[in-house]
Amino acid sequence: MSARRRLAAVIAGVAGVALALSGCLYAQIPPMAPDGGRSLAPQTEGVDAALLPYYGQTLAWEACGSAGFDCTTVTAPRDYADPSAGDLQLAVIRHRATSGEPLGSLLTNPGGPGVSGVDTVRDSLSLVADETLTSAYDVIGFDPRGVGQSSPVTCYDAAGMDAYLYDIPPGARGSDERNAALEQRQVDFAQACESNSAGILPYVSTENAARDMDLLRGVLGDAKLNYLGFSYGSLLGTTYAGLFPERVGRMVLDGGIDPSLPASASGIAQAVGFENALRAFMADCVTKSDCPFTGSVDDAMADLSSLLERVDARPITAGDGRQLGADSLMTAIIAALYSDQNWSYLRAALSGAQNGDASVAFQLADFYNGRTDGGYTDNTMQALRAYNCVDYPAESEADSDALLAELEQKAPVVAPYWVGPDPCDAWTAPPTGTRAAITAPGSPPIVVLGTTGDPATPYAEAQSLADQLSQGVLVTYVGEGHLAYNKGDDCVNGAVDDYLVGGTVPAEGLRCG
Repeated sequence: MSARRRLAAVIAGVAGVALALSGCLYAQIPPMAPDGGRSLAPQTEGVDAALLPYYGQTLAWEACGSAGFDCTTVTAPRDYADPSAGDLQLAVIRHRATSGEPLGSLLTNPGGPGVSGVDTVRDSLSLVADETLTSAYDVIGFDPRGVGQSSPVTCYDAAGMDAYLYDIPPGARGSDERNAALEQRQVDFAQACESNSAGILPYVSTENAARDMDLLRGVLGDAKLNYLGFSYGSLLGTTYAGLFPERVGRMVLDGGIDPSLPASASGIAQAVGFENALRAFMADCVTKSDCPFTGSVDDAMADLSSLLERVDARPITAGDGRQLGADSLMTAIIAALYSDQNWSYLRAALSGAQNGDASVAFQLADFYNGRTDGGYTDNTMQALRAYNCVDYPAESEADSDALLAELEQKAPVVAPYWVGPDPCDAWTAPPTGTRAAITAPGSPPIVVLGTTGDPATPYAEAQSLADQLSQGVLVTYVGEGHLAYNKGDDCVNGAVDDYLVGGTVPAEGLRCG
C-alpha cells in the first residue's frame, strides 16, 4: 500500500512578514504586576513536588546583544510526566522595560513552529512589541525546546538540507517512481534527525513547550503569564491556557489557529488561503507595468499554472548550479504572499522564471527556508517537522483522500504542489498530540486577532478559536497578509496595548483596518 498523502503545512511566523528581516545582573524589580503580582523569587505555588527543583532554580543573566538585552539558560525536564528522564536547556533573552518600573514579564513567541524567539527579540524587537509594550514590560523571547539555541533538533548539515529542500526527485509528478524517491527522502531525513538530536524527539511537542512557558513564568517571578503569541505562537498560547487557565494573565493571540482541526483540514485551509492571496496579488499585478501576466485575474492564474507546469517539466538552472523546479518556485510564491509589501519581489521572481532566470525565485525560497550563502541561519525547517509529526495524530488514507477533491476545487493553482507522501510516516517519535477544542474555563479574557486576508492562519480559524475559548474576544483586521499587530494600524495596536498594559478588554466585534 502506498504511504498516506499529507497536505503541506507551511511555516507561519513573524520572520516571514517582510523581506527586510533578516554578565550583568538584573536590577531590582518592583513587585507589583498585573493580574496576580510578581516578585524576584521563583513562583512555585501549585507546582508538583517533583518539579520544584526546576521552578526553584536561580537564573544567571548576562548581557547579550545591544544595551538593554540580557540572556540566560533555563533547565527543563525532558518529560514533565517523568522528570527523572533527563533534562534539556531553554535559551531565553530579555529586553528590560525602558520605563524602569516594569509591569512584569511579557513572554512572546514569533511562530513556526521552529522560529527562534531569542533571535527575533534580539534582532527585530520592534516587530514583536511596540514602544508602549517595551516601556511597560520586560519583553521575553525564548527558543522553544528543539529550536535554535535551546536543546535543538538536529538532522542534516547545510549540504544535506540543500538536498532535502531543493533537489528535484526523478520521475513525473505523482508517478510511483517520484513518490518512492520522496518517501525514501523522508526516511533518510527522519533517521538523521533521530541519530543527531540526542534523544529529544519524543519530547518536542507543543504541550511540552507550553509547560516550558509555565516554568519560565515561575522562574521569572511572575504569578501569572502575560503573553503575546504570533501565528503558531497563538496555538502555543492556547495550549498553555488549556493546561493552566488559572495562571493566564493578559494574553493576546495574533493569527489564531483552531486547535480542533486535523492536519488535513488545516492544510486545506492554508492552501485555500494562499490561493486567495495569489488572486489578490494577481488583481494588483495585472495593473503594473512589470507584471508578467495580462488580462483578467483568471487569465493570470491560468498563465501561472502553465508557468509552474513548464518549470516542473524543464527546471531552470541557477548561477550556483541549483535547479529551480515547480516545488521551489511555489515555495518562493508562498514566501512572498506573507505580506503585500513583498509583491514587487514576486513580480520580479515570476518575470524571471518566465525568462529562464531563477535568481529572484531562489532568493525568496532561500529566505523562506532560512538559507544563506554560508549555510542555514537556524534549524527552523528541522524543528518544524519534529513538532508537526508529534503534535498531529495520524489520519487514515481515506480521510486524507476525501479532502483532496475539495483542495483541487478550491485551490486549483496551489493544489498540485501541496500534497505528497506523508513525511510523518517515517518519523521515529510517535504522535502524542490530540486535536480538540480548547475552552480554558476560568481564564481571564483572551484576545484573538484575525486578519481577513491572512493566507497562513486563515481568518476563519481565528473566529473559531475566539468562539471556542470561554473568554475569547475577537479583534478583526480587514486587510491582506499574515498577522495584524505592528502592521501600522493604530486601531489594532491600540487594542492590544490597552489590554496588555491597562487591562482594557477590546470591544466585542471590534473591526480595524
